[in-house]
Amino acid sequence: MYWIRLVLGVLMTVVALGMAGRRLGYLYRVGKAGQPIEPVRRSSTGEMVKAEAVEVAAQRKLLRWTGPGLAHAAVFWGFCVLLLTVLEAFGALFDEKFQLPVVGNWPILGFLEDLFALLCIAAVIAFTIIRIKNSPKEEGRKSRFFGSHLGPAWFVLFMIFNVVWTVLFTRGAQINAQNVGGFSLSAADNPDGPLKFLRGAFASQWIAQLFEPLGHRANEILETVFLLLGLAVLLGFTVFVTYSKHLHILASLPNVAYARRPRALGAALPVYSNGKEVDFEDPGEDDLMGVGKIEDFTWKGLLDFATCTECGRCQSQCPAWNTGKPLSPKVLMMGLRDHALAKAPYLTASEEARESLPDDVKALAEVPLVGATGYAEDNPLGAYTATGPDAVIDSDVIWSCTTCGACVEQCPVDIEHVDHILDMRRHQMLIESAFPEEASVMLNNLEHSADPWGRGASKRLDWAEGLDFEVRVFGMAGEDKIPDDVDYLFWVGCAGALDETAQRTTRAVATLLHEAGVEFMVLGDGESCTGDPARRIGHEFLFQMLAKQNVEILNEAGAKRIVVTCAHCFNTIANEYPQVGGTYDVIHHSTLLAQLVKDKRLTPVNRVEQSVTYHDPCYLGRHNRIFTPPREVLLGIPGMRVQEMERTRERSFCCGAGGARMWMDENLGSRINLNRTDEALAQQTDVVAAACPFCITMLGDGIAQRQAEGLTRQVEVTDIAELLLRSVRPDQAPEPAEPAGATPVS
Repeated sequence: MYWIRLVLGVLMTVVALGMAGRRLGYLYRVGKAGQPIEPVRRSSTGEMVKAEAVEVAAQRKLLRWTGPGLAHAAVFWGFCVLLLTVLEAFGALFDEKFQLPVVGNWPILGFLEDLFALLCIAAVIAFTIIRIKNSPKEEGRKSRFFGSHLGPAWFVLFMIFNVVWTVLFTRGAQINAQNVGGFSLSAADNPDGPLKFLRGAFASQWIAQLFEPLGHRANEILETVFLLLGLAVLLGFTVFVTYSKHLHILASLPNVAYARRPRALGAALPVYSNGKEVDFEDPGEDDLMGVGKIEDFTWKGLLDFATCTECGRCQSQCPAWNTGKPLSPKVLMMGLRDHALAKAPYLTASEEARESLPDDVKALAEVPLVGATGYAEDNPLGAYTATGPDAVIDSDVIWSCTTCGACVEQCPVDIEHVDHILDMRRHQMLIESAFPEEASVMLNNLEHSADPWGRGASKRLDWAEGLDFEVRVFGMAGEDKIPDDVDYLFWVGCAGALDETAQRTTRAVATLLHEAGVEFMVLGDGESCTGDPARRIGHEFLFQMLAKQNVEILNEAGAKRIVVTCAHCFNTIANEYPQVGGTYDVIHHSTLLAQLVKDKRLTPVNRVEQSVTYHDPCYLGRHNRIFTPPREVLLGIPGMRVQEMERTRERSFCCGAGGARMWMDENLGSRINLNRTDEALAQQTDVVAAACPFCITMLGDGIAQRQAEGLTRQVEVTDIAELLLRSVRPDQAPEPAEPAGATPVS
């Protein structure tokens, strides 16, 4: 039996590991076909170790979903512990009484191994229930597993179960074959103590009791059979992993290490080509402008695609997918992965070898990533194809994205969906000139008037009319630097200056700052759009032009501290202007107002007897982690009753305006803003509050539409600053505004 066990075990190991190694080597060569990684990734060993500890070992992201998270944690930690049984199994090929050094004779080891084996079985049962309950056949596209490869997922659960029961059965037979007793066995009863660790293996001991009547010789045979069967299952599982979506077991480790976490959200990456940032003032002839082919992605991008677990957490949170649009972040990653593998023979072949490739493989070299694939609403997965013929992804897929970041926030393996969508948009915009036609008005206004509405700089101080104090404007008194007595430069923004609804917020913030004794100054007609809509739609050249123009003005003025009311302006100035030479201390008005109330420089005295629900703007909350200050402002208002929506904070549902979607028609599926509006209305509150003019516009539109459809009760949509002003200076607070549509782009 010894030689049979040794020869078969070693042979299986060599064959299986050879197959797995060959596959991994092939995937490595495919990854090398990608571009060099951007130089803004984690680089220090300490950062990488911390990321692995938090994201992988501690399962932080997975445990946000308690039930599935605990089940996955049980499998992950269970397999970590059961790796010890794998070492014991390989050792037993050479020595039937093999024990791990030092810990090998500790009964606690056997106890922990059996405990985690049972936890793995419990997790398999939990996963089975979850998958049946969330079956795509029952829930359609509402299921987070819609579009996933379900067959391999069920096979993996089956294999996990096989790994566990073969371990337990092997150890049960070992106990009888090697005369290891139960829990009560003492060293005096068995002074040699073979496999002492099995004394603590309670589950294995129970199985041993079932096998004991078979006799000693039968148990010796069973030990060998189950040992070889267990190794066969484990090695076969290893090979399967390298050919399936469960490659994430291996790929997640480097993917997490090289992610942009914790700030993969927030700043968009500049345009990189061959690992270097593209100089838009003097671009090279061979510089890539975004991503037009699969090999234009960096190797980290290709690793993202390979790491996708198809769990569907991103899909379940995506506002586009949840409102009937073709974009599924999960299926997008799957489609790009499948295309990369389909094109892999071409990517990995030499120039000479490519000539001899099959015609269908060579044809993939010319297939663009984005184009028309024949998407139909009754077949959303038709928007993705690995082999063409016209394109890999339908254009509606990338233009449906609001860049809200819900996908990135939820992904347990740190895939950066938004970065990839933005890079594909850049190629479509800058190289193909293929973008939604309705966005051309906004882009033209940005280019010629430096604001999306096309109103021009002369209108940027209209908001200040009617205030009972003078607003200081930079340069009006002949100064060429912001005076030392100015606490903040107030960046008003395009919406705050030019949109009628947002002007109310601007006046409220200015009044509150004046009331608190905060000296501030505005740029007036010196402001231009920050460039956020241009960058998010993919027009990086226009963003660079606007951003550098603003940074030049801010730097010349000596701006140091800036307060902003728009979440998009805040994100751009705070996180992206450092990329073009502008580094400032930027604060959002919600944070500043909360601090002023805390410091008693603002005192809410008038009771505001209203109920309110707060909507977390994506670019303030998820992208920049500002969740508490807006709520502190609302909770500090006497009489104000705050009720939370079901989807809040990190899981807040987008209003639909981000990613330049505010300037594009929404003609696929249902409207995102109505989805969020209905959730807010379900709270039965008097007010829906936000802290971003884009959100207020979109939610205001939603309320107006629902009122036109028969909503009888009055619901106000406003900024938190207006609500605070009603308590601090009720004489200066305007009457609540009726819900109105967005100010049109002209």
